[in-house]
Amino acid sequence: KAEGHVEGEKVENPDTGLYYDEYLRQVIDVLETDKHFREKLQTADIEEIKSGKLSRELDLVSHHVRTRLDELKRQEVARLRMLIKAKMDSVQDTGIDHQALLKQFEHLNHQNPDTFEPKDLDMLIKAVSARWE
Repeated sequence: KAEGHVEGEKVENPDTGLYYDEYLRQVIDVLETDKHFREKLQTADIEEIKSGKLSRELDLVSHHVRTRLDELKRQEVARLRMLIKAKMDSVQDTGIDHQALLKQFEHLNHQNPDTFEPKDLDMLIKAVSARWE
């Protein structure tokens, strides 16, 4: 968080280097539009976030926020599918295991590509945390 941050002011964060950096930023931005979740996020310590306790708060966000998160997840799944297709096209191997390819993307639940659930937030947090450990 930046010093002297003014409410509503956009703070530029450095690139995390994660291949899903844009998705991460968009999820955070949407979650912060929900007053209840933003308050929980501001008072949570790092262990609460990493443990998944904060993820359970997702069930309490507004319908509008959940709808936007669902949309973001569908866009991210579509982006990942395009990456997989490009990889498949580059190797022209018909024996590629699509599920194995999807499993390498640990920042979202690929078993449920349509809705953003607490498990998705938990997986996103754990993927980011693992990167920095």
